[in-house]
Amino acid sequence: MTLVLTRRDVETLLGWDECIEAVEAAFRLHAEGRSLGPGVLAVRAPAGGFHIKAAGLPRGRLYFAAKTNANFSENPRRHGLPTIQGVIVLCDGDNGLPLAVMDSIEVTLRRTAAATAVAARFLARPDAAVAAICGCGQQGRAQLRALARVLPLRRAYAYDADEAAARAYAREMAAELDLEVRPVRDHVEAVRDSDVCVTCTPSRRAFLLREHVKPGTFVAAVGADSADKQEIDPGLMAASGVVVDVLEQCAAIGDLHHALEAGVLTRDSVRAELADLVSGRKPGRRSPDEIIVFDSTGTALQDVAAAALVYEKAAAAGVGLSVALGE
Repeated sequence: MTLVLTRRDVETLLGWDECIEAVEAAFRLHAEGRSLGPGVLAVRAPAGGFHIKAAGLPRGRLYFAAKTNANFSENPRRHGLPTIQGVIVLCDGDNGLPLAVMDSIEVTLRRTAAATAVAARFLARPDAAVAAICGCGQQGRAQLRALARVLPLRRAYAYDADEAAARAYAREMAAELDLEVRPVRDHVEAVRDSDVCVTCTPSRRAFLLREHVKPGTFVAAVGADSADKQEIDPGLMAASGVVVDVLEQCAAIGDLHHALEAGVLTRDSVRAELADLVSGRKPGRRSPDEIIVFDSTGTALQDVAAAALVYEKAAAAGVGLSVALGE
């Protein structure tokens, strides 16, 4: 039987702390050479695009997950639909049995933010207390929730091209996290006053420059998940220690991609992959004053870790609809 799980099921089952731990474990397993893949395929459409990401991990049993996500940035305004939506198919990695089909939205939100939290453990200053969130959509909310689990945050700034969205974000997140959250019209001054900056926008042009960022800042660049997206100026990348989730993927579609094209970085300039940090193969932050950019394009390692956790909890609790797909 195959479990069918809704977004509400996933949201109920996937706790923040356990998601962060599962994602960290996934990168550690990858560093040990115990993962399958990961692989990625992108297909463009007139108003957006699709990407398919797949990987496998052992979690007691071997799991394989393939996620198909649609990304259409105009969906909320034009159709009243989420920007990102899709499904994850989770299979037994030893015999191919489809174990679950689940909505991908909550998995994508949480596993992406979890990767930022894992990176922050190694790359942010331990006393980082102020965060700037550029992009006040659902991912921006997830990012602040995850960061608040691993850093001693006291204040956050909320910036969005839509000022009303930033104000709504500030009200909601301040109440939820019992944190001071200030909406801002200009991201520059907010970033200059912050220890951590997360960019999670659909921007096609770099808006975070070297002069915007003070020494010691940890920048998580999350929005560039296709080759035509860009948030971080190559000059800032060149002046920073650069860590990536997966080098090959970031070189093709991340902010690293634009720095490579500009000729200000080479692949050898990249300090580490996240797997190198969690496995202890390479160090994280080297000094309190260095700026570090984490280029996060999202990998199926994160998807399979989160999806397997959801499936295991759903199966144990009797959650979801059981379907015999092969009949």
